[in-house]
Amino acid sequence: MNQSNYAFRLAIIASLGGFIFGFDASVISGAVNYIGADFDLTDWQLGLVVGAPTLGGIIAGGSTGPLSDRFGRKPILLLLAILYFVSAIFSALAPDYFTISLARFIGGLGFGALSLAPIYIAEISPPGVRGRMVSINQLNIVVGFSAAYFANYTILQMANSGTEWTQALGIDTHTWRWMLGIEAVPALIYVFVLMGIPESPRWLVLNSKPAKAQSVLGKLLPGSDPAQEVAAISATHHTQLDPFLSRLKQLFNSKIRLALMIGLVVGIAQQATGVNAIYFYAPTIFEQSGIGTNAAFAQAIWVGITNVVFTIVAMVLIEKLGRRPLLIIGLSGVMVSMAICTYGFKQASYVIDDVTTIEISDESVKSRLKVLEGVTFADDVSFKNALREHLSENELRTLQGEIIAVAANMNPYIILIGILGFVAAFAVSLGPVMWVLLSEIFPNHLRGVGMAFIGMINSAVSYAIQVVFPWELATFGAAFTFMAYGLSAAAGLALVLWLLPETKGKTLEELEQELTAKKVTA
Repeated sequence: MNQSNYAFRLAIIASLGGFIFGFDASVISGAVNYIGADFDLTDWQLGLVVGAPTLGGIIAGGSTGPLSDRFGRKPILLLLAILYFVSAIFSALAPDYFTISLARFIGGLGFGALSLAPIYIAEISPPGVRGRMVSINQLNIVVGFSAAYFANYTILQMANSGTEWTQALGIDTHTWRWMLGIEAVPALIYVFVLMGIPESPRWLVLNSKPAKAQSVLGKLLPGSDPAQEVAAISATHHTQLDPFLSRLKQLFNSKIRLALMIGLVVGIAQQATGVNAIYFYAPTIFEQSGIGTNAAFAQAIWVGITNVVFTIVAMVLIEKLGRRPLLIIGLSGVMVSMAICTYGFKQASYVIDDVTTIEISDESVKSRLKVLEGVTFADDVSFKNALREHLSENELRTLQGEIIAVAANMNPYIILIGILGFVAAFAVSLGPVMWVLLSEIFPNHLRGVGMAFIGMINSAVSYAIQVVFPWELATFGAAFTFMAYGLSAAAGLALVLWLLPETKGKTLEELEQELTAKKVTA
């Protein structure tokens, strides 16, 4: 069997968890306003529902690596796939705010696959294609994003079609439940395909199972000597893995300091630049530009398509340009894109010239808004505060897209260009490169715990961004929010320029020797 084909097939299977993560992350973007209206949620409660999986991801980030070190990569991946399936079913059936938050939290425990799949893929990949192979996980994530945006738009069109069969299935009355429940299908597929993959050969070596490791390596590298490969892996760590707390303590050893700092910088920057605010709230963001609800769902599809295209670009370039140049290019692009969004929202004003032009059927709402006719508001915050004086929170959340579509005086294409520019810049850099780097920079015996630690920090930052976003948007406005993301990208760029060496084309063992020998200097 061709080594590249076999490793590629294993990488595809392991990274299907990335597809489900991407689907889960984006599918909530279409469901969120419906959930808020059904359960009468505040901005903070809405943020907690959206962020609940990431809260579970914090726990998964801190435990998946150590558990996979103890029990193996394969069984833990299988457990995470089962959690995704359970979460999708219970999310669709949730009767209240607490239940849906808990169901989505359970799904968040499956987010551990985000860090575990790159570990597995890195440990089965030949050095010359490792970056591209690990990037398959990110490609699956963005394909999942795109699939969810498309699914949301399709379900919304079905709900609005008025056909008998959609009514019989309850798509019109349970729109958000269909959006969340459909995730069970890919999750169940993931469970079954994982059963056919082998254990990581490096895990087998580090857990004193050299014969099994040689058997797997013989399939992965048919042209090489499996015994020699096992000896090379064993040379960097001669005994079984130390206890978890001992390895966690070793992360803060001076020899590991550079790898840890790189991991923290890239892990924090990936989320602090606002990626999951964009992905999880894409239709809401596009609504703010005044294009209306249906068009906002349609534009969200372009986010998914852009994501897929530029992730493929990253996979092509990551072994040619390297990790460092892609991060520099990407973070610079994020800064420019966020500046465009900031400008677009900063120059906007809002005025309702004629309430009868608002495309809503509730005449009582139009009657209450009559008092705002002809009043100009200089920013989105003051306009929404004025709307709150005449509408309930549920009415505002459900109808704001159509109201803003009539009132906003701005160029929505500026926002579209800024958001798609951000997605392109992120997809070609921080998205795939972070996971590639994390799978490379830590020594073999610390890879699981190192990625777990960085994954936990990454998830914590992501959770904060998701929970705060609805409140931040309502309190400070869109211009301030996007400016903050741009400043985070600037800080990340400065630190990457200072700290990050190039890692392409080197074996994991070579990188271990190189990074532990370097000292961090100002």
